[in-house]
Amino acid sequence: MPIPFINSVASWFLKKRFHQIDLFLKYPYEVQNELLTQLLELSKNTEIGKKYNFESIGSYREFAERVPVSTYETSHKLIERSRRGEQNIFWAKPIKWFAKSSGTTNSKSKFIPVSNASLEDCHYAAGKDLLCMYLNNNPDSELFNGKNLRLGGSKELYEENGTIFGDLSAILIDNMPFWAEFSSTPSNKVSLMSDWETKMQAIVDETTKENVTSLAGVPSWMLVLLNNVLETTAHSNLLEIWPNLEVYFHGGVSFMPYADQYKKIIPSSSFKYYETYNASEGFFAIQDQNDSNDLLLMLDYGIFYEFIPMDVYGTKNEKVIPLFEVEKGKNYAVIITTNAGLWRYQIGDTVRFTCIDPYRIKVTGRTKHFINVFGEELIIENSERALKKVSEKVGCEISEYTVAPIFMQGKNKGAHEWLIEFKTPPRDLNYFSELLDNALKALNSDYEAKRYNNMTLNPPKIILARDGQFHDWLKSKNKLGGQHKIPRLSNSRILLEELMALA
Repeated sequence: MPIPFINSVASWFLKKRFHQIDLFLKYPYEVQNELLTQLLELSKNTEIGKKYNFESIGSYREFAERVPVSTYETSHKLIERSRRGEQNIFWAKPIKWFAKSSGTTNSKSKFIPVSNASLEDCHYAAGKDLLCMYLNNNPDSELFNGKNLRLGGSKELYEENGTIFGDLSAILIDNMPFWAEFSSTPSNKVSLMSDWETKMQAIVDETTKENVTSLAGVPSWMLVLLNNVLETTAHSNLLEIWPNLEVYFHGGVSFMPYADQYKKIIPSSSFKYYETYNASEGFFAIQDQNDSNDLLLMLDYGIFYEFIPMDVYGTKNEKVIPLFEVEKGKNYAVIITTNAGLWRYQIGDTVRFTCIDPYRIKVTGRTKHFINVFGEELIIENSERALKKVSEKVGCEISEYTVAPIFMQGKNKGAHEWLIEFKTPPRDLNYFSELLDNALKALNSDYEAKRYNNMTLNPPKIILARDGQFHDWLKSKNKLGGQHKIPRLSNSRILLEELMALA
């Protein structure tokens, strides 16, 4: 297909779409309220719709008073019924796909419903909008002269009871329109390979022969691939292989720990980085400016937004507010109602509004302790349960612990560093470490994936703390007694290094 034709089609779509985007920029509340009305109307005859009498809801306030905030734990039974093939439970149209993501306290993995509407009007719409915004900001772009190197954490899809589950990236690739595959590399066949070692080499073999102009994927996984590309080709940077490379579209984990490493392998001051905010539950926000990584909240993807101020989160004063009540600079937990049947669903993310005209955000973290530097989404329930299981098996007792990431450096993989103060230490620390690693794999499918054959994460590193080391840190912070606790999991190394300085 001639490149001028592709560019002209892209330009036409760009102009058409920006008219729609301008609508929600100017009238955000009206667009969101109309969306809520549509979602309620579409679902009034579902099991959920009849339970809460959607048909009689005439305002946001009625919706908020009648429908409770939900979590995966409270939605789990309904989702499992849907996975077994029941329909019209929480969404009027058939639900065929379920995106598998990291688990909760009660299950190893979550299965998030994905409808036709969420595929077309949310995930795929966001992909097109991302290109629109990038091309609008960079009119001299030659993006379509080459291909996009995409890297998802995709595995094969599995079918049960007439429904299909797998990684969201696998679902997206499996249903991708022809034009997207035409402009992407590697091929769908390679992208959906389940064995990561074989897949990585196949991606290197395919993509090094292409004119790659853009990259898309999670920073940690992408860095592993790109280092493999450099090692295989014996080049010192990516521009020697792909001289027309101009942009990296990234999301999923914080880019900050990886920024310097990307600048080393892509030594160009004109190279651009565009961030996105998406999850199995939906695609939420897109970077819409060259020189700012603030993310524009997309208000017409079939997702209705609410928020819990973090200063009252989890307290008796907790409250849920609509978009028009948020304030700039404040931290909020995100609540979504979606076109896949998630109703007032708490996704566990926190955001801060950097602007309210239009609504732009930064993702600030999770509502719980976690480590998600490499896409492993390790939560405190995982670490507590794993440590309990291993301690019982080897007969040791733990007084205190904290965990921090070891960031990737060049070709060195990342890892988790555990500082543990034992009351009764294990006889064999290496055996303890091996059991802990295996326990975490059993509890968390995303951690298991990142640990597979040491592709992204090396085995955990265990450091023995001296007696009283955590006590001394609390004392140095004037935090002895009361409700003060040691943070267990962190995406940074600040706490760990403070503790290590007291060794």
